Amino acid sequence: MIADDRPTLGIGMVGYAFMGRVHSQAWRSVGAFFDLPVRPVMAALGGRSKEATAAAARDLGWAAAETDWRDLIARDDVQVVDICTPGDSHAEIAIAALAAGKHVICEKPLANSVAEAEAMAAAARAAAGRGVHAMVAFNYRRVPAVALARRWVAEGRLGRLHHVRAQYLQDWIADPAFPLVWRLQRERAGSGALGDIGAHVIDTAQFITGELLEGVSALTETFVKERPLAGASAGLSATGATTLADGTAGDATANPADGTADGAVATGTVDVDDAALFIGRFSGGALGSFEATRFATGRKNALRIEVNGSKGSLAFDFEAMNELWFHDHTLPAAEAGFRRVIVTEAEHPYAAAWWPPGHGLGYEHTFTHEIKDFVEAVAAGVAPAPSFADGLRVQRVLAAVEASAADGSRFTPVEES
Repeated sequence: MIADDRPTLGIGMVGYAFMGRVHSQAWRSVGAFFDLPVRPVMAALGGRSKEATAAAARDLGWAAAETDWRDLIARDDVQVVDICTPGDSHAEIAIAALAAGKHVICEKPLANSVAEAEAMAAAARAAAGRGVHAMVAFNYRRVPAVALARRWVAEGRLGRLHHVRAQYLQDWIADPAFPLVWRLQRERAGSGALGDIGAHVIDTAQFITGELLEGVSALTETFVKERPLAGASAGLSATGATTLADGTAGDATANPADGTADGAVATGTVDVDDAALFIGRFSGGALGSFEATRFATGRKNALRIEVNGSKGSLAFDFEAMNELWFHDHTLPAAEAGFRRVIVTEAEHPYAAAWWPPGHGLGYEHTFTHEIKDFVEAVAAGVAPAPSFADGLRVQRVLAAVEASAADGSRFTPVEES
């Protein structure tokens, strides 16, 4: 084996479910495709179950397993803490890791509340003064087509921006029999479709335009208000296994102590939104319309955005993630119209590291790009983006949406940081 004399960067990750598997894939692959100044080492994986965490560490490529995230943070071979847990634990883990001098990358949304996000952003500011950095993981910024859209807007190719139309459409909980998993519980998730996928489309819109949402008018709705406690969730789909909403093994038949008859399935209350709609105004004057729902039957992961400006327009749909549609409004009318750009050329963002032109990338590559940018920033001693302050700004938009929806859709300013 050829010796690698680069400095190492030890990674400790907390959480090994859907996001943990995706992040593990990114940590495994990033060094094989990008020439990094340091060598990431997958030092330790954290989870609550000793047996399950050890098995996940073995399968996902981690050298060790810890059953207490505090022990993971305390390890001398860990310099970066990657947080892939539900939102209710983000603040505690991130603040402790930063205080211990560990760089942090944290999944979105940053927290379950503005207060938690403020505390995390304050901890990140303090840590930055000691050379310790933090980033929130909005991976869709790292889709090559989205990064190209940002480049074209920044270059002025769309002129003055007038409209932003943004949607994130899924259908994985449209079945009323889908179980009450943690993403449908406010205590664990903070909010429903709004925070889970709405946060993504808010950040993507602000990233592409380079502008911030300043105020919103919103509606939210919960279509299915009671769901079974029994049934397992594998990622974003239900299975027939009998796992309770808290993740413990259980029986699909309710216990009579629950007050239900034998053979009945106990249910619990869904206290988050199933869908959120809102309009908003951007800092540069553009008008925005946003939709986030997990009830768009037939749509699996359709993050869509269209931006219209005085000189042109662009449009993107993640379900065709290697394409960006562009209209140049400066051309004569006889030549006008949207044209499809296949974003796989070496000149396009991130694409040169991968395959020949026309050989498309997938969902997992966005996380590899995210890790690549994070590692390069940490190695250079500069702040990675999006920062915890950026995550706080998105959290403030989420809070304004909820406040507006609770107040008859009254136009609600987004609180300034």
